[in-house]
Amino acid sequence: MNKTRTEATFLSPIVESRRWLEGVTFPPSRPLLNVSQAAPADPPPLGLRQALAEAALNQDDAHLYGAVLGREELRQALAAQMSTHYAAQISADQIAITSGCNQAFAATIASLCGEGDEVIIPVPWYFNHKMWLDLSGVTACPLEVGADMMPDPKAAEALITSRTKAIVLVTPNNPTGVEYPAGLLRAYYELAKSRGLTLIVDETYRDFDSRSGPPHELFQEPDWDQTLIHLYSFSKAYRLTGHRVGAIAASPEHLFEMEKFLDTVTICPSQLGQIGAHWGIHNLQNWLGGERDEILARKQAIIEGFPLLKAQGWRLLGCGAYFAYVEHPFEHSAEEIAKRLVTQASGFDAARHHVHARWQYISRTPVPDRLCQC
Repeated sequence: MNKTRTEATFLSPIVESRRWLEGVTFPPSRPLLNVSQAAPADPPPLGLRQALAEAALNQDDAHLYGAVLGREELRQALAAQMSTHYAAQISADQIAITSGCNQAFAATIASLCGEGDEVIIPVPWYFNHKMWLDLSGVTACPLEVGADMMPDPKAAEALITSRTKAIVLVTPNNPTGVEYPAGLLRAYYELAKSRGLTLIVDETYRDFDSRSGPPHELFQEPDWDQTLIHLYSFSKAYRLTGHRVGAIAASPEHLFEMEKFLDTVTICPSQLGQIGAHWGIHNLQNWLGGERDEILARKQAIIEGFPLLKAQGWRLLGCGAYFAYVEHPFEHSAEEIAKRLVTQASGFDAARHHVHARWQYISRTPVPDRLCQC
């Protein structure tokens, strides 16, 4: 009997690791610090919550079906914001709003790929990207990265076949945190364009990039939307994780195809979430700058403090945005180490151990099992 699509893929490591907490308690002196999921754990700022409450009470359309590709005012606002951020000209008809960035990726793959097609994706990959390719009957072609966690365009070119439809890049990267240089993105853009492929660039964490100015110039190409599809998430920017608001920048022709997929799944994105994202674009840019400063300060603290762990055999392979990607020195797999951190945390000596946290294991991806993400 053939496996179902869900049986053919793996369980999300976030979902599985949460099950490790069943029956486990932590002493007040050493509470569990959840560093396994790269997302804000706090609610939106008060002003945004007030805007959501007012919309819920006073805007009738906040509770009704809306346009499949999103509210027009949000599409226009995001197009204007991106045009400024990337020093480019992006129009509202090149923007779609989705129920989170995962759905943006799902809609993109649905519009590009058929059964048995292939997508090149660097390893380690964002696990939900691999899961969706499995669920779609699309073959994920692993692209091994170098010691610097960068994917080599020449290595990617060697993986291209007649079934290849797209190359996926995530920057700042999930799960390594590495920021891809503009030149690397340019090389991938030119490769995709020359071979008739689509370059999918997921910039979910772009608001926490350490570089000033546009992280790349791809949107400045006059025909960018014939090769590039850009994905984004409001969840990380404005702490709207539970409201599920993501976005796609692509050609109107691509969005026309994606609309068919979106209409059969959620019909339209959350109206309240979209209202919140629109309010955030116009009112939270200074606040978001402070959030970025905090994330970059944490990144610097990890870099400066890591020599203490390096002396014990740990290696910091990547660090940026919400991520630190490390290699542990133990004989056991990353999954086993993570489980032990949970189940044995109450027995740790706080004077000798600096980490009392749950680590997300990466054993479901084809990378050495000594690698952990925190």
